[in-house]
Amino acid sequence: MTPPKLLTWPDLVSRPRPHADATVSYGTDPHQKVDVWLPAGAGRHPVVLMVHGGCWTTSIADRTLMDWIAADLRASGVAVWNVDYRGVDRPGGGYPGTFRDVSTAADALRANAARFRLDLTRVVAVGHSAGGHLALWLAARPKLPAASPLRTPHPLPIAHVVSLGGLPDLEATAAAPDNGCGTEVIQQLTGGHFADTSVPRLLPLGVPQDLVNGTDDKIIPARLATGYVVQAKAKGDRVALHMIPATGHVELIAPETAAWAQAKRLILEVLKK
Repeated sequence: MTPPKLLTWPDLVSRPRPHADATVSYGTDPHQKVDVWLPAGAGRHPVVLMVHGGCWTTSIADRTLMDWIAADLRASGVAVWNVDYRGVDRPGGGYPGTFRDVSTAADALRANAARFRLDLTRVVAVGHSAGGHLALWLAARPKLPAASPLRTPHPLPIAHVVSLGGLPDLEATAAAPDNGCGTEVIQQLTGGHFADTSVPRLLPLGVPQDLVNGTDDKIIPARLATGYVVQAKAKGDRVALHMIPATGHVELIAPETAAWAQAKRLILEVLKK
């Protein structure tokens, strides 16, 4: 049987690019920004808090990688808060900077909710690849150890998480030389601090989670998803794994694919759209 032809990054990024409705800065670095995608109507709009991947490395990807699915959600009546952050290759990135950036960007949603007519009672975190880890980590913030420098008071409540080909278990990822990000980047990201950065250490999250992964993903091995699901369920969390056939890594954020159709169904179901 001929293997399926999978999408490549040029297949995604070479297509016409949609544009956000506004951009909000939450710091002075060029990557400390959020793009806001607003649907038609008066609101208050349900919100997807979106986090891009790229191996936690700014030179690989930034928030614009998510533009196409952000536009698709906007057309379906959902606002998108698409966050950027300093990766491990930027001054101030890594531990604790990357995590503090994502936290600050998430909490800026609350500060801007009235301005953009956003419904803070309906917030779903959606992340792709490394962003899948960060989306789950944002939901885990109330479980951070009291002594952690990443802990902040009153983190933004998240109702649900959808991880698209994510890497939630940093310790398992660091021990997996076949993961597409490599193992050294985990040391750059965490500095060996797993207690407050690797999601399994913070279980149970107390938030429902859906993991959408491709059967033919050559970048993120499927066992990194299945292994996390076992751990999360053992701790009592509601977690579901959705393995999409004939699907690689890029398909997860391309709006015409079966993988995104499944992820979008999950998101809209939670947001009651």
